[in-house]
Amino acid sequence: MSGGVDSSVAALLTKESGDECIGATMKLYNNEDIGVHREKTCCSLDDVEDARSVAYQMDMPYYVFNFTADFHTEVMDRFVEAYENGCTPNPCIDCNRYLKFDKMFHRMQEIGYDYIVTGHYARVEYDENRGRYLLKKAVDDTKDQSYVLYMLTQEQLAHVKLPLGGLRKDQVRVIAEKPGGAAQLLQRTQARQPGYLLCAGWRLCEIYREIYRQKNTGR
Repeated sequence: MSGGVDSSVAALLTKESGDECIGATMKLYNNEDIGVHREKTCCSLDDVEDARSVAYQMDMPYYVFNFTADFHTEVMDRFVEAYENGCTPNPCIDCNRYLKFDKMFHRMQEIGYDYIVTGHYARVEYDENRGRYLLKKAVDDTKDQSYVLYMLTQEQLAHVKLPLGGLRKDQVRVIAEKPGGAAQLLQRTQARQPGYLLCAGWRLCEIYREIYRQKNTGR
């Protein structure tokens, strides 16, 4: 849970389906570490408080898993190494590959839960003829995020639920705003403007440029 509308609605829909749920957020960094303000980031300490508040109002246990060291190794170091070798990194995909669907996936298994539920706009379907799970684009092609999940294995796809994949963004907003439902839970998170959210990984571009400048100018 990020404390935003999408992950909160995904949690709400899963809870309403009758599943036993817990909320969880990955702590990846401190805002001061990457030099940006809270309103322009995800996964910050303030986001943790938003997510905790939503989970509490859903009567859902809530946990924060500290993966800051893993984020540095698996995302930041890979980012810098890629640039130094003339490659174009994608920190969002690395974060999904090595943290959300690896570290978090194993943590889910350790505490005895069966699925990871996220607010990604994508779909997972089981093809009985081929005997395998398929990752498909979201119904709302303007919000599709299946491309950042392309690396998921069959085992991971079997234990992932994506409640928003079959909905359009405007439908998610309706769910968030319905009287007596998510509106009360998400009153604070709905005020956040998605257009201004920036994954911490892309802040690494500026950090890298500064490191490169200092390395080559000595200043």
